[in-house]
Amino acid sequence: MSSFKRNQMSGLARGARFAALLLLATPLAGCFQPEFASTGPDGSPLVKELQAIKVDPIPDRVGHYLGNELIFALNGTGQAPEPKYHLLVTVRESVQVPLYNSFGGYAAAATVVLDADYKLLPAGGGAPVVTGTAKSSADYTRSNNRFANIRAARDAEIRNTKVLADQIRTRLAGALAQNTP
Repeated sequence: MSSFKRNQMSGLARGARFAALLLLATPLAGCFQPEFASTGPDGSPLVKELQAIKVDPIPDRVGHYLGNELIFALNGTGQAPEPKYHLLVTVRESVQVPLYNSFGGYAAAATVVLDADYKLLPAGGGAPVVTGTAKSSADYTRSNNRFANIRAARDAEIRNTKVLADQIRTRLAGALAQNTP
């Protein structure tokens, strides 16, 4: 009686497969460059470009949260280099109430939606380097307690600003990576 024994591959055959896989993967090793790869002790050119972005003040409470998140995401060092770019951001907020509790007479849940239009301009003036729109939404549960609703809505706004800051930073890094040597 014979049976197929898949796991009984000779060591030589396993080594040949591994060598072939390694040989095929080696040419691809130079094709990818990490976004924040360091080229020296002072960081990569892209990191320096991101740190040189000055975030202009954004009005309202949500704008304050988003501005702080962007400053931290772009330049978390605490030092302000000479700005090469100015980031202008406009935020729109809306609240959607998809569920309504007819028994209690209040909305059972709500969704905070934030839209942010951003424009990266050279500090010396000129055409925008990149423009775009980022969008984020966060749900929260509502209750009969007014103060709990206010706090839950504010937490949803803060979660949204973190997501928006990450989206904007990623898009700015992509645009600057194309222009950075």
